[in-house]
Amino acid sequence: MESDPHDSNDAERLTRRRTLARLGGLVAASLGAAGLEASLSGPAEGAGNGPAAVASGLLSCVLTPEQTEGPYYIDTEKVRRDIREGRPGIAMLLRTTVVDASTCRPIKGAAVDVWHCDAGGTYSGVNGNTGTFLRGIQRTDAKGLATFVTLFPGWYPGRTTHIHAKVHLGGNVVHTGQLYFPESAVTAASKVRPYRLRGEPDTRNAADAIYRNGGSKSLARMSRDASGRLVASLTMGVQRR
Repeated sequence: MESDPHDSNDAERLTRRRTLARLGGLVAASLGAAGLEASLSGPAEGAGNGPAAVASGLLSCVLTPEQTEGPYYIDTEKVRRDIREGRPGIAMLLRTTVVDASTCRPIKGAAVDVWHCDAGGTYSGVNGNTGTFLRGIQRTDAKGLATFVTLFPGWYPGRTTHIHAKVHLGGNVVHTGQLYFPESAVTAASKVRPYRLRGEPDTRNAADAIYRNGGSKSLARMSRDASGRLVASLTMGVQRR
C-alpha cells in the first residue's frame, strides 16, 4: 500500500514545531555567560546602579574577551536592523547590550557591527559570494541596546556555531569578539530545515580553539519573544579608549 504524502508532510511539520519549541525554550543558566556578572536581577537593572554599585561590591561587569575578527570581515557594512535579505533559516532577534566594564553603565551611541554565515555555512561578500546578507550595523540606544533581525547561524568546517561582532565608539574599535550558543540550541537547530541538510557541526564549543580562549563569557542567552520568535541576548562589557 502506498503511503499518503500528506501524512508525511504533517509528520514533518509536527517534528519541526516540536524542535523549534525546544530551541526557543533553551535559556543559559548564568548571567556570566552573557558577559555580565551581577548579584542583582539582570543586566538592565545592574547597569542602572552604576559606579556606586561597583564600589560597594554589589555589581561587577566583566570585560568581554577580545577574539579574532576572522577572515570574513568587510568594512562596508550597512546600517540596518533587518540583515536577512531573504535567506532561509530560523528567524532570530539578536539583542546586544554594550556597557562600560568599569562602571557597568550602558553606553549610548556605540555602533555594533555583526556578521555571520547563513544556514549553509556561507558568508556574503567573500569567496565569490554576492550580496550583503547577515551583515549590518546598529547604534545602541539609551539602555545600551542594539537589536538585529537575523537568522540562527549555520556552521562551516573547523568552527563551532558563532556570530562575529565589533563595537565602535567615537571612531575607535573598542571590542572585537565572537558570540556563541549553547550546545543544546545548536543541536536543536540542526534538526530543522535547511540546517539539517548539513547535519550537526563537526566542531563543538569545547573543541573550538577560539571558543576556548574566553568563549564561555560570550555565550548568548536564549529565549522567545511574545510572538514566539527566537531571541539571543548578549551583554558586552567594553573599555572606552
